[in-house]
Amino acid sequence: MTDYLEEIRKRPLSALDKKMGIEIIEASPQRMVGTMPVEGNTQPSGLLHGGANVVLAETLGSVGTHLHAGPNRRVVGIDVNATHHKSATSGFVTAVATAVTLGKTLCCYEVEITNDKGERTCSARITCLILAER
Repeated sequence: MTDYLEEIRKRPLSALDKKMGIEIIEASPQRMVGTMPVEGNTQPSGLLHGGANVVLAETLGSVGTHLHAGPNRRVVGIDVNATHHKSATSGFVTAVATAVTLGKTLCCYEVEITNDKGERTCSARITCLILAER
């Protein structure tokens, strides 16, 4: 069995992932789990920015798709959407991205984001396109 988490840790994080403080803690094409701090990713009012949720969801879906597609394929997000249910003002949020489909050219993930209390704060969906080999 491939150690996907070790494979991911060998790759550099994107500049945006670093800025946002995203950490991937579980990785496979079927299921990705990541965390992100609320602090530093808020609106002026102190609430977690909705766009930060979207970045977290797209990061997990894109990495999961890349693991599915293989290292020589390029992956791009083609659709992402999010519904924000509850605000987060401190601590961390945790996202669990579960594969809906893992195809030859498209992968889709449902992403559930929760706060430190385990309450759902956001539901997202990300669809990625797998492009030709590099």
